[in-house]
Parts: sequence; structure tokens; C-alpha cells
Amino acid sequence: MEVIVAKKSGFCFGVKRAVDKVYEQIGNKGPIYTYGPIIHNEEVVRDLAEKGVQVIENQDALSKVTTGTIIIRSHGVEKAIYDMIETQGLECVDATCPFVKRIHKIVSEESQNGREIVIVGNPGHPEVEGIMGWCNNQPTVIETTEEAEKFACAPDKHICIVSQTTFNYKKFEDIVEIFENKYYNVSVANTICNATEERQTEAREIAASVDAMIVIGGKHSSNTRKLFEICSKECEHTYYIQTLDDLYLELPKSVRLVGITAGASTPNNIIEEVQNYVRINF
Repeated sequence: MEVIVAKKSGFCFGVKRAVDKVYEQIGNKGPIYTYGPIIHNEEVVRDLAEKGVQVIENQDALSKVTTGTIIIRSHGVEKAIYDMIETQGLECVDATCPFVKRIHKIVSEESQNGREIVIVGNPGHPEVEGIMGWCNNQPTVIETTEEAEKFACAPDKHICIVSQTTFNYKKFEDIVEIFENKYYNVSVANTICNATEERQTEAREIAASVDAMIVIGGKHSSNTRKLFEICSKECEHTYYIQTLDDLYLELPKSVRLVGITAGASTPNNIIEEVQNYVRINF
């Protein structure tokens, strides 16, 4: 079996930086917490838990912490979380992806200047919730072209559009086009990170050229789900797995070429395990 592995797969810069920051803290004095899972990969979170790193899920849990270090996850958090950490006298290690921090700065400044903020992304995703928490007014989150068509505001309002860093680039373009066609006064900040665009483009190209496609990533990983959606449109036999244990392939005998890509929160060792298994067993 011939296997093509995407060059743009596995940990992106922001994720690697965040994970490294957590491991650097292990062994330091006092308890260590991450605010939310540091990344959306259960294997990594489990390994950190075994090393004593605890996960705080919400503000109520944070309010009960009296000592230790709080590590801000790669997805970022709302400004209120930083304020709570400071008020409670806890040490803060900020592992927010720099590309996400840039969005926080944009929406804070633009909303302060009176612009309506539109966030193109997945409602409920921690990155989007964090971005909302830096707006000085009530932002609107839009995920689909249908929602963009229904959007309405006063014609004289200025609108600033930003995107979740891992959003589907083609969908973002389609949504922006709808706003521009409505003749709103719109400023657009394409905040989809380069790594996401490159990963999606490469995954699409590989999926279009292979007989079967394997997408590896955590089940809660937004960017992995988008890779799966993209690949599924190009390749009928596309599979979404978290680890090698999830790989139950029943491939047609005609399959000779398999592609592999992985989300930004997938460790390289998992990608290598899947790659080696497919090469040896099919």
C-alpha cells in the first residue's frame, strides 16, 4: 500500500508552543492548572493529568483556586478570566496562540471605536467564546451563509468581520462576499492562520488524488472536523480517527493509494503509528 502523508499535519506552531509551556511548568512548586484543556487532544490531556496537571473548566471552579499556576489554553480566554486570576493572586502563564491574541486586540480596538463585531466561527467553541470576551459590545457569531443572509443592522453601522483561526477558508470567503453584496460598511480581517489555510489546501489536494483518506485528530477538534469535511467532499472513503485504536478499515480491493492528514492538535507519534500500520497491514 502506498501512503501519502500531508507535510502540513500535526502540531502547528501555536499548539506546540502551548504544550511546551505546560510541560515546562511540571515540577515547579505548587499545583498547576490549565483553564480548559490546553489543546483538543485527549491523549495529550491525559498524559498531562498523569503528571499532575489539573483542568479547570469554568469560572466557578477558578474562583475556588487559592494557590498555584493557571495556564491559559491555546484557544485563549475572555478578558474576565485574566482579571480573576490577577484578583486571586495566582500566577498566570499565557499559552494563547499569538494568532488568537491578535484577534483579541482587533475586536477590542474595533468595538471600542464603535464598530459592530461579526465573528465567523463555531458558536460554543472556546476560541470563539474567548474572542467574544474581548469585545466592548455584543458581537454576532456567524457560522453559515444562511446566517449571513439573515444578518441585518442599521445601514450606517460600521462592521468589522474576523474569523476563528481554524475556520474553513472557502466558507469564510463566501460569508464575507454576502456582507459585501449587502453594501454594508465592512472592514475584514482574515484571521484564519496561514497554517490552517495551508493544511486545508494540502488535505484537499491529497484527498482528490487518493483512493482512501485518513484524518487524525481529537473528537472535539474544530480544525480536524473541518479537514474531515473537506476531504470527504473529495474522497468517498474518508475516515476520521483519534488514534490507531480507532482504525477499523475495510477498504475495497481496488484501493492502492491512501492519504493521511492530521489536525493541529495531533502529536507526531500518533501520525507515525497510523502511517506505519497502514503501510504494513494493507
